[in-house]
Amino acid sequence: MRGSEKKKRPETWTLRSLLSLVMIAVLVVVSGTLVGLDYRRARNAAIQNAEAHMGAFVDRLVDRLGALSGDTSALVSLVASVANAFLLPPPQRMSDKVAMLREGIIRSPHIDGVYVGYPGGAFFHVVDLRSAAWRMALDAPRGATLAVRSIERGDQGKPVDRVLFLDASGLQFSERRVAPTGYDPRMRPWYRAAVNGKAPVATGPYETATTGRLGMTISQAHRGNPRIVIGADVVLDTITDFLSRERLTGDSVSLVLDAVGRPIIHSDPTAMNRILATKDNTAPVAVPEPDPLIESTRRNPPAPGKASFVDVGGRTYLVMVAPLGSAQLLAGHRVVVAAPLDELMAAANDALVQSLAISGSVVVLAVLFSLVLAHLITKSLNQLTASANRLQELDFTTPIDVPSNVTEISTLNSAMNKARDAIFTFALYVPRELVRKGIESGQFTGRAGWRQEVTALFSDIYDFTTISEHHSPEAVVAMLSEYFDIFSEVVAAHEGTIIQFHGDSVFAMWNAPVSDAHHAEHACRCALAVEERLGTFNAQQKERGLPEFRTRFGIHTGTAVVGSVGARERLQYTAMGDTVNVASRLEGMNKDYGTTILASGAVVAQCSDAIAFRPLGSAQAKGRASALEIYEVLAAAAIAEQQAGEQTGTAA
Repeated sequence: MRGSEKKKRPETWTLRSLLSLVMIAVLVVVSGTLVGLDYRRARNAAIQNAEAHMGAFVDRLVDRLGALSGDTSALVSLVASVANAFLLPPPQRMSDKVAMLREGIIRSPHIDGVYVGYPGGAFFHVVDLRSAAWRMALDAPRGATLAVRSIERGDQGKPVDRVLFLDASGLQFSERRVAPTGYDPRMRPWYRAAVNGKAPVATGPYETATTGRLGMTISQAHRGNPRIVIGADVVLDTITDFLSRERLTGDSVSLVLDAVGRPIIHSDPTAMNRILATKDNTAPVAVPEPDPLIESTRRNPPAPGKASFVDVGGRTYLVMVAPLGSAQLLAGHRVVVAAPLDELMAAANDALVQSLAISGSVVVLAVLFSLVLAHLITKSLNQLTASANRLQELDFTTPIDVPSNVTEISTLNSAMNKARDAIFTFALYVPRELVRKGIESGQFTGRAGWRQEVTALFSDIYDFTTISEHHSPEAVVAMLSEYFDIFSEVVAAHEGTIIQFHGDSVFAMWNAPVSDAHHAEHACRCALAVEERLGTFNAQQKERGLPEFRTRFGIHTGTAVVGSVGARERLQYTAMGDTVNVASRLEGMNKDYGTTILASGAVVAQCSDAIAFRPLGSAQAKGRASALEIYEVLAAAAIAEQQAGEQTGTAA
């Protein structure tokens, strides 16, 4: 680094990583968006479907209650309106009473029993013995299908309780008197609610004393005597079974609240048992432990007939509250339907998991595809990069051939080939090693120069002017080209750099632009190697009838100004100063000494241990004031010692 610190290099990504990352990001965003939209659509559809089912459930419940109340009200109203036999207390006209009520009970299996209360305390009750609880309570004989209970007033006004049993055809086949129970119909809620009235009245629900089942009563005063009240017990088992059976999901809950918000019917059998445990046979009693769902809907009541979300015990429910508009039974009550959102969303969640699995598989496949695609692309780019690096090294031996179906890569391959041809042509005119070493050393940074110790070598062909006169320019150029090839190869092999070919002269330099601790030695070895190669070259020249090239060398070591000089648009890397001039003068002084390679004392001082020199004394170089110590370069030291030993052995 020269002048300032290098800037921190920004973090880079490989194309393979970047392409994979981008593809993954795009797929994740797209897949996530599509999965999210699909899940939202499925969620909304599930909620709308659940809301529709809740509405249909409420409608079916109202229909069932309407059917129960309609049948029961019709029977009670019929008796209260046209059955004059009931104006007389038992035991009068018992057969007429039984015949009418028996037909109504047979047609309405949900009616537990029909009874009549009289202002004097008399009571008449027809019971359906299809109920096992009634059969057990009345100890019904085999074959009995109906029981008629009656409370009559004796001669002294004391109550007389009797039970008659009828078979399937309506014939009485058994009668039993029972101990008085003290039952007074005038004290019961159903009697008090309807006495002296004109319309049917519903009371309850409550747990019946005999059967323990949940029921209600529809009662109405007789048109002929409003102090006579006809009542019918309706068993709500079908309603509780309906609530328990018709569930949207496994943990769905449905219940009926009375006018003040107390639960009276629940779909959960356990909760229903708790409700029944808090009731007597006359009126409902509040549940001791408030239901969290009821409390939540009470604090945040949803709009009637509309579903809303309620959080209960860390779980979210979809809840609908709707009024019950039945004719008689549970009129003014409300039904609550609640379903856990997680169960409603089970199908949507399964679809979400499936979509995520599919999306994940697509992402994995896309990653693999992107890796393969990135590998194919980066493989071609890496080949082009390797070709570009070879161009930087000025290596033109390997052709650039990167076939690809990608237009941009194919175009880049073509452009690289054109650049290769252009650089190859340009490199013929510029010393290749000079450019390579200058780039490696970082000295090709514009017009600049600095002092540097170098070893300079100049060469020249003896009597080249005469050779040129006797041969055509084409022949001279051909011979020089082959001659310069030798120099180029040998100088490069000895760590040197050819600065310039000038005519038949060669200017080479060591220790710049790349540092070389043995630059003087390498220059001397280079000159000796060129001389040896020229021996072979001249032998070939002689065989072809061409002139021999006798070359002279001058080598000098010293300080020179090294750098790039020239115009802004055309520079030349060179060395200037006395060192270069001395090397050139030494080459010319070979004529005076009859030598081939001359070196200065500065060269000898650096490599006398590696190169054999013959001192020639001092000499005055042209244009220089001080004298030079002149030496002839003979051979490498090891070769010189070997030759000296051979001469000594021959003399002996």
